[in-house]
Amino acid sequence: MQKIRVLQEIRIMRFEDLYGQWTKGKLTQEEAAMMLGVSDRTFRRYCRDYVEEGASGLYDARLDKPAANAAPIDAVMDLLRLFETHYSNFSVASP
Repeated sequence: MQKIRVLQEIRIMRFEDLYGQWTKGKLTQEEAAMMLGVSDRTFRRYCRDYVEEGASGLYDARLDKPAANAAPIDAVMDLLRLFETHYSNFSVASP
């Protein structure tokens, strides 16, 4: 999870820099969005959240949660055990 937090911090720092340039008139909204790698609409949403909540409004809470479609750890361990014991010679290239 540490990598996710670092990446979010970098995204927020980049946004704050581009937001500052946009508010000073050095960039258009479209240019700032393109440099951030998001759509114009997303950039406007980020701006709204930033004005209302500050930098904490830009955190993506979904990244701290496990995926809803993630396989249970027991099923993964069973699959790995089967692969190592019963299917050890199996490969995609096997006839």
